[in-house]
Amino acid sequence: MITGGASGIGLAVARRIVEEGGRVCVWDRDPAQIEQVKAVIAGLHGVTVDVADAAAVEHAALSTIDAFGAVDILVTSAAITGPNMTTWDYSVEDWRRVIEININGVFYCNKALVPHMIERNYGRIVNIASIAGKEGNPNASAYSTSKAAVIGMTKSLGKELAKTKVTVNCVTPAAVRTAIFQQMSQEHIDFMLSKIPMARFGEVEEVAALISWIASEECSFTTAAVFDVSGGRATY
Repeated sequence: MITGGASGIGLAVARRIVEEGGRVCVWDRDPAQIEQVKAVIAGLHGVTVDVADAAAVEHAALSTIDAFGAVDILVTSAAITGPNMTTWDYSVEDWRRVIEININGVFYCNKALVPHMIERNYGRIVNIASIAGKEGNPNASAYSTSKAAVIGMTKSLGKELAKTKVTVNCVTPAAVRTAIFQQMSQEHIDFMLSKIPMARFGEVEEVAALISWIASEECSFTTAAVFDVSGGRATY
């Protein structure tokens, strides 16, 4: 089950898992986009849901479990950047929207699926954070804060589940050219590129390759961890 799975990194993960023989249900708030990706990825399932709505997430989780019989993997990719401006100029409404989607939405999804995974004594959760959560990008305080919170929650939940066979890890990509760039100013995009030692943006397929391994049975002795995928920007 992949949130934000109809575009960007989430879509790349969905495509890879299907190609490797897995069954995937993507969650996205845009039903038209879900239908578009279902048309090009055979066997893909989709559910329209806003991850910022706790009740809708709970309902979608139950319906997905009923449809599939079980959910082995949760990838939380749904996120927004929010506007690029100084912290003191940020509107309360914009701040709340970023936090509601980027961290509360991750919490709602983890909370909804963990009991099911505990009952089955198996699960792989991969939360998508960001290099901004480690370093704090200027003029992106809400986004940076939300992604730092994703890292913190992943560490807490991973340790809570450490004696089960449910692992919880996160990845911290640097800038990857996806539709989310449309939410950013060109100045901010240029700033992010200037911070990457490899001097290029990441590709969604590169991030999807790492996520797919973290979500596999092979990744069995790592939990509460943060995986760097930032072109050398941060390696801790």
